[in-house]
Amino acid sequence: ALAWGEQVTQKYSVVLVQGHLVSEALLLFGHQHFYICENFTLSPVGDVYCTRHCLSNISDPFIFNLCSKDRSSDHYSCRRHSYGDLRLQHLAHIKYQEDIALEIFFRNGCSKFFVFHNSDRSKVFKSFCSFQPSLKGKGAPEEPLHLRRYPGSDRTMLQRWQKRDISNFEYLMHLNTLAGRTHNDYMQYPVFPWVLADYTSQTLNLTNPKTFRDLSKPMGAQTKERRLKFIQRFKEVEKTEGDMTVQCHYCTHYSSAIIPLPRPSARCRSLLSLQGGSFDVADRMFHSVKGAWESASRENMSDVRELTPEFFFLPEFLTNCNAVEFGCMQDGTALGDVQLPPWADGDPGKFISLHRQALESDFVSANLHHWIDLIFGYKQQGSAAVEAVNTFHPYFYGDKVDLGSIGDPLIRNTILGFVSNFGQVPKQLFTKPHPARTAAGKLSPGKDVTTPSSLQGHPQPFPCSLQALRPSQVTVKDMYLFSLGSESPKGAIGHIVPTEKSVLAVERGKLLLPPAWSRTFCWGADDLSCCLGSYGSDKVLMTFENLADWGRCLCAVCPSPTTIVTSGDSTVVCVWELSMAKGRPNGLHLKQALYGHTQAVTCLAASATFSILVSGSQDCTCILWDLDYLTHVARLPAHQEAISAVAISDISGIVVSCAGAHLSLWNVNGQPLASITTAWGPEGAITCCCTVEGPAWDASHAIITGSRDGMVRIWKTEDMKGSVPGQVTPEEPSAPPTSPKGHRCEKNLALCRELDISVALTGKPSKTSPAVTALAMSRNQPKLLVGDEKGRIFCWSAEG
Repeated sequence: ALAWGEQVTQKYSVVLVQGHLVSEALLLFGHQHFYICENFTLSPVGDVYCTRHCLSNISDPFIFNLCSKDRSSDHYSCRRHSYGDLRLQHLAHIKYQEDIALEIFFRNGCSKFFVFHNSDRSKVFKSFCSFQPSLKGKGAPEEPLHLRRYPGSDRTMLQRWQKRDISNFEYLMHLNTLAGRTHNDYMQYPVFPWVLADYTSQTLNLTNPKTFRDLSKPMGAQTKERRLKFIQRFKEVEKTEGDMTVQCHYCTHYSSAIIPLPRPSARCRSLLSLQGGSFDVADRMFHSVKGAWESASRENMSDVRELTPEFFFLPEFLTNCNAVEFGCMQDGTALGDVQLPPWADGDPGKFISLHRQALESDFVSANLHHWIDLIFGYKQQGSAAVEAVNTFHPYFYGDKVDLGSIGDPLIRNTILGFVSNFGQVPKQLFTKPHPARTAAGKLSPGKDVTTPSSLQGHPQPFPCSLQALRPSQVTVKDMYLFSLGSESPKGAIGHIVPTEKSVLAVERGKLLLPPAWSRTFCWGADDLSCCLGSYGSDKVLMTFENLADWGRCLCAVCPSPTTIVTSGDSTVVCVWELSMAKGRPNGLHLKQALYGHTQAVTCLAASATFSILVSGSQDCTCILWDLDYLTHVARLPAHQEAISAVAISDISGIVVSCAGAHLSLWNVNGQPLASITTAWGPEGAITCCCTVEGPAWDASHAIITGSRDGMVRIWKTEDMKGSVPGQVTPEEPSAPPTSPKGHRCEKNLALCRELDISVALTGKPSKTSPAVTALAMSRNQPKLLVGDEKGRIFCWSAEG
């Protein structure tokens, strides 16, 4: 629905591409928001109709044929987006058609891919720039790709990668985006390299160069014998074809995304759509990592496929969790979960973790520029590509194919068939050899060689310096918890935000708002209203009386600058949009009321990175919600007590729930990972929690809890197989919670250290330590900020 008081100023008919789903849509521009209306179109006089009740107005046969013709399965929706949620936009192409596509990227990582069947693309591009000035200059085709600077930095992305400010994964995703690769178009899916050659060992040795694939050679040249065969094929083209323009090493391509990723349900539908409604022969489907490597690197002359990003972050794609019947192979084996290498111990999470460690390893960091030369650089085309045994059929190169000049429909459809089945070569980004990455420093004595030094400038993970932690009291910038000239606090600490220059904090019942943290959202007034305040003063900027209709507010979270989520006695989770006018707030309007709890909601947490919201209630349950679609995702199994605290990791997506003294970890799908009782007695009840953001490839997770007894406890997950001296005894096997499908916990929680401020300062414990009420981790330095019931904040750091 349109936002309150908003008028639509521009209407554009577009085609929305979402993987195998291609549908007509409308793009509407208002003053504060833009709207994407899926399966709607414009009539000849400009009226809005759903596609079921109005003929298509697409006259271009190429674009018309892209769209689905089955109206029975159409999903009709109209979603509202704030201009402030946009991060950038890219001019794009689809199936070699230039000047017709545009991809917009949101701050939460999502994107939308539009195709225009008229000359509206430039108008839409300019409209987005006018409504969101920060987009100006981003996506302009004349801008040198390798010189684009990272927002807020003087360095280009290339320089940041060379200096190890960003990971190999981040840099490869950046290059894929610049080259026009997108998750929305399976024919231009992001491409990542095979990095390992060892899929048979029981343990993975990342210090042995023989463990790795040769990144200076394409997949067709990984063995000498195979390389010579492809060179011979290249030389024989003139004899067999009589046309030197089709001379190539490979007639298939390396970037077909849909084949290796069929197991998530959406990909199953895509695969069925592409293969005429039935799955391929089971033996030809992706069923083994080792088998896929051997096929692409050695055995199959028709297979030179590389990998996709999912192989480095998404364990779910390796399991057939939906029990889809893919058929049986010739030996009678039913196709189900993907067979993993021995070093993964049958654990998809461990495979992804080790695979990501390999991508970020010193060996890959030192050689990745060679692979970039092959895929995005000077070895992609021309004589350098011939010498590198890296040439493909001309139909795979978009700059060599002009579909508009091809009059023969048979040839035109043949080219499109090539692209649809095998993908296409990315846009060439570099015409000279790509610079190497700066060498990592030498390993220091006692350093764990399995920990990648890819991010040389990043601080050591927080748990590494646990034994050296010492507390110091924090001076909080503009902190108005204290009266002038005295040390009397207004109340317990409710929210702490460590910034680069200072520490900001407010008392319970208030929330600091991003991105500047200069405003606060406040609740708890006698009339049940909420208000917007200015940090550092008692000035009220705006009062929101409409929140009183939803009863007493007990908690709030702010996942984005324009979204505030509240809940409390009403049991309803309310998602509000904070509307702005010229940088100033002018209203708080309800976007969605989420129903599911039966008693008061006591805590909320959100992750814009994973687009999830978690709510905890006195009804002893937690519910996961989708932040994009504002819908129910999963209800976690009931806890034994009311939920007192929740948190979400922006790195791993791990969900933390606390009920009394009970601590549980879950994945984003609501399946349990670990569970433990942290203390005994009511004084040990957990009052707050947070996650430690370590490297994305670290399979273990650190969780910090604050309790009513004033203790801060630091926990780390460990595999069930391992036993650690001094580990806190986990609960009996019957105690850990199970998911609705009966999954048991996969990990143990081990206590790393207990932090007692009284012991640290006075040398002896206090019988009346104030409860811990807020926790926060500094992003730039391994420092833990702890707020208590007396309004004090202490910083625990290795420096003291």
